[in-house]
Amino acid sequence: MHKAKEEPTVLIIGAGTFGASTAYHLSKQYSDPSRITLIDRWSLDASNQDKHAAAIDTNRIIRTDYSSRMYCNLANEAIHFWFWSIAVQGHFHKTGWKVLESDRGEFGDAVRKAFKERGGDYTRDIELDELKQYDVLKGLKSEEFAKCYFNPEAGWCDAEKATTSFTKVALERGVRRVTGEVEELLLDAQKSRLEGVRLNDGRILNADKVVVAAGAWTSSLLSSTEDDLEIRDEDRIERQITAVGRLSAYYTLDERETQGMIEAKMPVIVLGRLADIIPPSHPNRTLKINDLRTEITNTVQTPSGHRITVPSRRHQNEVPKRLREASEQIIRHAMTEWTRGRIPDRWRLCYDAVTPTEDWLMCRHPDARLMNLYVAVGGSFHSYKFLPNAGAYMCNVLEGKSNGEEKDGAWKWKTEEELKQRKGKEFGASSRNLIRRELSDYEDEPRFSRL
Repeated sequence: MHKAKEEPTVLIIGAGTFGASTAYHLSKQYSDPSRITLIDRWSLDASNQDKHAAAIDTNRIIRTDYSSRMYCNLANEAIHFWFWSIAVQGHFHKTGWKVLESDRGEFGDAVRKAFKERGGDYTRDIELDELKQYDVLKGLKSEEFAKCYFNPEAGWCDAEKATTSFTKVALERGVRRVTGEVEELLLDAQKSRLEGVRLNDGRILNADKVVVAAGAWTSSLLSSTEDDLEIRDEDRIERQITAVGRLSAYYTLDERETQGMIEAKMPVIVLGRLADIIPPSHPNRTLKINDLRTEITNTVQTPSGHRITVPSRRHQNEVPKRLREASEQIIRHAMTEWTRGRIPDRWRLCYDAVTPTEDWLMCRHPDARLMNLYVAVGGSFHSYKFLPNAGAYMCNVLEGKSNGEEKDGAWKWKTEEELKQRKGKEFGASSRNLIRRELSDYEDEPRFSRL
C-alpha cells in the first residue's frame, strides 16, 4: 500500500455502477480515502423519480448467465457479493429467471456450456405450457418460442437502495462526495494534461487522475475537450460508445395481485428478445416490463459541428406519446391477456452507454495529452450486476496494472477494425439490431438538436 503522501488524488465523475464501484474499491486500498472524490449530479435526498441514471431504478436483474466465459466468471464473482457482502446485502431477491428463446435456444445452450466449463450447471429445461401458471403469461403465444430454461440462482435487486448502500460504505471509509454537474474538463495552460473539472456552479476541483464514469453522458462531457485538442473523429469517444435509450413500463399492483405473484414464486421472465418482466415485492408493488426491442438515440450537433449521441434533456419519465405507443405494441404482443385493459402507471426512458461489442470500456485515454484521464463506461444494458466487483478491475487500470490479457483486450480503447467485431454480451453472440431510430422521429417537433 502507498504511503498517504504518495497516493494520487482521484476525481470520479459519476456515481453509477462503475463510479460507485471504483470509489468503493479505491477506498479499501487507500490509506487516506479522503484523496478520492466522487461527483454525483444528484443529492442523496433527491427522489428516485428525479434521478436520470441507469444505475438508479426500482430494480435491476442479477444473473450469472453469459455465453461469454469471461463475463460468466465475473458475474459468478459478483453474485457472491450480492449474497454475502454487508454493502449490498438484503437488496437481492433470489427469484430465479426463466428465459424463453424464439430461435433454436442458442443462448441457453451457450450459457450451459459456460456453466459446465466452470464445473456446475444449475439450469433445467421448462415446458412452455408450464409458464401459463403465471398470470402475466396467460395466453402466451407458445408457438413463437422454441425453448425455455430456468436458472434458480438468478433474481433482481432494488437498484436504488443497493447503489446508495454500496456508495455509503465508501463514504464511511472517508471518500469525499460532491453534489454537482461537471460543465467542463480543465486542461493546463500547455494543453498537455488534465488538471481537473469545473462544475456548473463555478466550483473547480483538481486531481492527479480523473475517471469518467458518466455512462451515456460521456460524449457530451468529453466533446469540448476533444475540440480543444482537435482530436480526429475516428479517435473520439463517440467511436467507442453510443448513448442509447430503452423503455421500461411500470404497472402499480394492488396488495392482492402483488401477494398472488409472490405466492406463485414468479421469477424474472425473459420473453425472447421482446421484453423481460421483473416481479414485484411488497415494498414496491410494481411490475416492471423492459422493452428489449425499441432502442432510440438522440443525436445532437456540437458547436464545432460534430455529431454525438447524448441523453435527451427531457425528464426521463416524459416519454413522447408515439414512442410509448410503439413500445406498448411490443408489450401487448408479448403479454396479450394480462395487458388487456391496463395501461402503465408510468414510463421511463433509460439511457446507457452501449459499445459495439457490448464490452466495457475501462482504460486510460489513448491521447498522450490526456494520459491522466481514464474512462469506465459501456454498461450496454447488462452491467449493473457488476456493481460489487467492476471497480476492483478499474483500480488496476488506475495503477497501470494488467487485468490479464483477455480482460485488457476486451476493455481497451479499440481500433476501427476491432470495433467491427460485434459480438453481443447481453443475450449471447447475436448482436442487437444496429438500426436505431432517433428520438425526434417520435416527437411532434424536434427538440434540443444542439448540445
